[in-house]
Amino acid sequence: MTPRADAAPCLIVNADDYGCFACVSRGIIEAAENGVVTATGVFANMPNFEERVAWLKKCAVLDAGVHLNLTDGIPLTECMRKSLARWSGTFPRKLAMAGAISSGTVPVDDVETEWRAQIERCRGAGLRLRFLNSHEHLHMLPGLFPLARMLARDYDIAHVRFPTASFQGTKSAGSLVRSAVIKGLGALNRHHADAPTAEFIGMEASGRLTIDYLENAMRRLRAGGIYELMCHPGRLDPQEVTDARLLSYHDWEGELRTLTGAAVRELLDRRGIRLIGFRHLRVDDDRLVVRAEQPA
Repeated sequence: MTPRADAAPCLIVNADDYGCFACVSRGIIEAAENGVVTATGVFANMPNFEERVAWLKKCAVLDAGVHLNLTDGIPLTECMRKSLARWSGTFPRKLAMAGAISSGTVPVDDVETEWRAQIERCRGAGLRLRFLNSHEHLHMLPGLFPLARMLARDYDIAHVRFPTASFQGTKSAGSLVRSAVIKGLGALNRHHADAPTAEFIGMEASGRLTIDYLENAMRRLRAGGIYELMCHPGRLDPQEVTDARLLSYHDWEGELRTLTGAAVRELLDRRGIRLIGFRHLRVDDDRLVVRAEQPA
């Protein structure tokens, strides 16, 4: 089933980190209502979850998924809090958590219990879940990607992000390392990717997406291809966000300007790129295709 040569490339613009902060959550909704964002992944274990989900449910243009989390905040489950006793029951940073999972200090069974609780909290709040991804891509760790695929099947969630990376356009040393790690994890997990998925873009510009990056990325999209662009728009309230590490990594306001500006619309129009959500996808003969109709 080969895409028609004249078919438009289709693009899902997926904002990570909904629910982590009120200011970021409001910015994501703004990026959907006034810009090109079509989906967002939800943190289920953050304070004020119910309030922020209520905001999301009012934004009909946004598809919701679960941003599975193992590296930020307090776990929902007692077994995970016990496994993290050395960190006082809170999630550690990604390298420490990756090491704990790899060594068995944090059992994969505890990850499964925690991730099920996160999914069920989102479902219980009335969100229609259309995809899974994870904070800092930890679902790509050996042993966790097949778990994420299993959970998607169990909860009838059609799409699991399969992040990939390119060294083209990579500028900083940190970005080079991140891209290399993601490429390696992708190679390890490729045989577990038992369902078609949108092609992933945005890793090279993670945290600092610009119109220049998009100009370069959009020209590489193939006719008939289906793509997922990762992004991190938001508003910044310096009284709410005080972590220097996050502030050095993220340019939330800059991404928000990029994704709501006239230039991004002009770029998509000029390139003939069609904006879609996960709701518009179906699997046909083991290929991901865009529905002819436009379901709500």
